[in-house]
Amino acid sequence: MRHTAPIIFSLTFVYLTLLACNGLFAQENSSAVTFHIYSSHTSFPDTGRRNGHLYDNVLYTTADHYRDSTVLIVAPKNLDVKKQVDLVFWFHGWSNNVDTAAVRYELIKQFIASKRNAVLVLAETARNAPDSYGGKLENDGMFKALVTDVLNGLKAKRLIPKNSVPGHILLGGHSGAYRVMAGILQNGRMPINEVMLFDALYAETDKFTGWLKADKQHRLINLYTDQGGTLNETHNMTKLLDEDDINYLQSEETELAPAQYRAHSVLFIHSLKAHNDIVNPDNFRLMLENNPFLKVSK
Repeated sequence: MRHTAPIIFSLTFVYLTLLACNGLFAQENSSAVTFHIYSSHTSFPDTGRRNGHLYDNVLYTTADHYRDSTVLIVAPKNLDVKKQVDLVFWFHGWSNNVDTAAVRYELIKQFIASKRNAVLVLAETARNAPDSYGGKLENDGMFKALVTDVLNGLKAKRLIPKNSVPGHILLGGHSGAYRVMAGILQNGRMPINEVMLFDALYAETDKFTGWLKADKQHRLINLYTDQGGTLNETHNMTKLLDEDDINYLQSEETELAPAQYRAHSVLFIHSLKAHNDIVNPDNFRLMLENNPFLKVSK
């Protein structure tokens, strides 16, 4: 399937990209502690992109796009962890990086506004490239090792106790992030409680349905548009769920009440918005606020 996710060429995007590349990008929020770590258990570098990636006759080189192992971590200043720490992982789509995605989709703002007692984690994948390949994070146990690195980073900042362990884990992502999330569900070696797909169901549908069938407590939210390239695969997935007698709610975004997020474990939400407009200003926050796993901050 040809991935049709739009590439952002705006002056704002270029400006943010230049700042991030020069190490000048500031992820400041008065209600959060925000910092970067580097992990050998992120997507790249990986042998699958040792020679870069050719797309539409453009070569995206390994040096520029497949060597970044940055992990952006956001912890509320009132984070209260006794033993278990809940984690929300976000994976960006095409032609972004962790810093530009955080700003473009207001991820930190929405996360803090949700007032969840959890930590937001953005792990780098293909940096500023049109590529869905999840690299090493598609490999067996790699995500589990990344989770350990994140916890060690939080412990080094004295944000969580030294004996803390992972609690609930949620995955969210936009557009081309579907592949890395599917790989984590299949090979990550960590229990995943919820998946949030933001116009991202292009393929790997069998991995998402298999994960749903494995545990009735698993939750999946698929927000999709008419023009983002996910419409047909969304219809395919609902047929598969019908065959397996898995209940789900279909709704228009404009008609969905917050209580319905809480009442249904599998949701297909049709949006009239554009592909790049479905994450913010509120959808990420609403999903975080209305799930059964994350507690409210004190």
